Amino acid sequence: QLQLVESGGGLVQPGGSLRLSCAASGFTLDYYAIGWYRQAPGKEREGVSCISKNGIMTEYAGSVKGRFTISRDNAKNLVYLQMNSLKSEDTGVYYCVADRTPNPYICSDVPQEGREAYWGLGTQVTVSS
Repeated sequence: QLQLVESGGGLVQPGGSLRLSCAASGFTLDYYAIGWYRQAPGKEREGVSCISKNGIMTEYAGSVKGRFTISRDNAKNLVYLQMNSLKSEDTGVYYCVADRTPNPYICSDVPQEGREAYWGLGTQVTVSS
């Protein structure tokens, strides 16, 4: 069974840190660009960050730039999202998506409709004092 599983969410105080992990089972992440999305209560899902297949290109939403860092360890079949200086507005369910993009150098189009892609079920992040 092909699936992604997010982990590492939890309750943290403002200014704190969390590291999310996205693990793949049943397939190898080497062939996929990865995106992190989040959805806050009552809001639409929004893109947070992404990383290209080769790990060279990364992108971030303006609201998290300088605070979040995405990385990947293909040997472990894992992608991480390090989140520092967390704010209450970072609260939401965080999802990862793996997209089998043909271009190893980009991730901005993840996920692309019509292309092979897998979503995880999400992990809750709550930033509150």
